Amino acid sequence: MNAAQRNEFFARLQESIPEPITELKYRTRFQLLVAVILSAQATDLSVNRATRKLFRVAGTPKAIQELGVSGLKKYIRTIGLYNTKAFNIIKTCSILLEDHAGRVPHERSALEALPGVGRKTANVVLNTAFGEPTIAVDTHIFRVANRTGIAKGRSVLQVEHGLLRATPEPYLKTAHHLLILHGRYICRARRPLCTECVIADICGFSEKTS
Repeated sequence: MNAAQRNEFFARLQESIPEPITELKYRTRFQLLVAVILSAQATDLSVNRATRKLFRVAGTPKAIQELGVSGLKKYIRTIGLYNTKAFNIIKTCSILLEDHAGRVPHERSALEALPGVGRKTANVVLNTAFGEPTIAVDTHIFRVANRTGIAKGRSVLQVEHGLLRATPEPYLKTAHHLLILHGRYICRARRPLCTECVIADICGFSEKTS
């Protein structure tokens, strides 16, 4: 895609998704962090079901720490890898309380030092909680980027860097959510809804559905 097409690409996505926000439910940056940790290999819907009950009882680092690993597991056992996630979240709460006054750090290095937080999770938190121009490449974004041709790559990191270069400046802060929502509901892995796609005419996907 050339520069004009890339701008049109995001302009159309923005028009079709006027409020591009995460589908995870949270009230604080800490709750967002917990929800994103839980969302690894899980759906946002399943995470929201669990956190709706969890955050009602324990919505702060101190409160979740006091639950302990076994107490936390009771709320998240419906989510995949809940044993590991419970351990990581309790340890993360301890680090936040001991090293960050109970607050979620704004720095990537500090975020990625937290148990259960890798580059993708850090990117989500930096973008959603702090408004940073980061893009967390998940399976949906990876698919959209490669299908459309806006940022082809064999690895998640290649696609992330390609998207950051290809995304026009006005859309850098919303690109993450625009792409993930488009991939989740339109550019689906199976039977993509190409006839309903607002960028179909500038998309490079050779196997469009009709």
